Amino acid sequence: MKIKNKTLLITGGTGSFGNAVLKRFLNTEHFSEIRIFSRDEKKQDDMRKAFNHDKLRFYIGDVRNYNSVERAMRGVDYVFHAAALKQVPSCEFFPLEATRTNVLGTQNVIDAAAFNNVQKVICLSTDKAAYPINAMGISKALMEKVAVAASRNLKNTTVCLTRYGNVMASRGSVIPLFLNQIKEGKELTITDPNMTRFLMSLDEAVELVLFAFENGNPGDLFVNKAPAGTIGDLAQAIKELCNSDASIKIIGTRHGEKVYETLCTREEMIKSEDMGDFYRIPADNRDLNYDKYFSKGKEVIDQIEDYNSSNTEQQDVEGMKKLLLGLPIVQEMIK
Repeated sequence: MKIKNKTLLITGGTGSFGNAVLKRFLNTEHFSEIRIFSRDEKKQDDMRKAFNHDKLRFYIGDVRNYNSVERAMRGVDYVFHAAALKQVPSCEFFPLEATRTNVLGTQNVIDAAAFNNVQKVICLSTDKAAYPINAMGISKALMEKVAVAASRNLKNTTVCLTRYGNVMASRGSVIPLFLNQIKEGKELTITDPNMTRFLMSLDEAVELVLFAFENGNPGDLFVNKAPAGTIGDLAQAIKELCNSDASIKIIGTRHGEKVYETLCTREEMIKSEDMGDFYRIPADNRDLNYDKYFSKGKEVIDQIEDYNSSNTEQQDVEGMKKLLLGLPIVQEMIK
């Protein structure tokens, strides 16, 4: 990165992504100040004590509240927008809450950034936004639409997006669940052993955001290419690494779950640009030309496959073990 002594704001900054960004940039010259914006004062206090760094500034607030976002945005050069409701079950029970945070909250972040002439905003999305079937995915898909629509009309602020799959060992994900079940001597609960999921590390998620940061044009969506594997193989790999003989219990597919996740839809793959480790999906700039929506189509769409966790590179149990050994939470468990 070529920037120096800038101010960065991370919404939802006390989460896994925010912690990874701090580890990456806190001791570099890229940012002279990094602001953490979130609702949870306890997590902010924990982070303040853990990092104990002069560059860090903490702002209590909620992306649902424009005024609190706008105050935190003053003097900021760049924004990583990671604040979101992300748990599928909670969003299913409270879809309006997911909408308020993921959709309206994103609009607040973009409006506050534009008002304060922030140079660039990177909005973080999820594979569940592609062909969404649950409230979390639907709200994130609409968040993407809000960001792209806003990007068309901003002169001084660039808004672009990233979309990535499951981050291994992130809070609330299946790897910490399996490790805790092993630690407590319980059986491993699996919904469907044949389900496939993308496998990427937190560092790779940060790399994707940084790639968008450096290469993003208004409305661009960036997706990283990632391997995938089945949940059954993942559980077996964790058992072998932990020398565990825990039994496996199949509990069945939960409401809102897919057999596989999609990172790029067919419609997006048609216009995607292959950039090596990443796909760039440029914004839909049809604007208000309704003729392009209703009168003109593309035959080629039927010949294109989406990019999903079942047709990407697949990892077997041994491949999974190599990936898992790179995770601190797994290393600690093995010790």
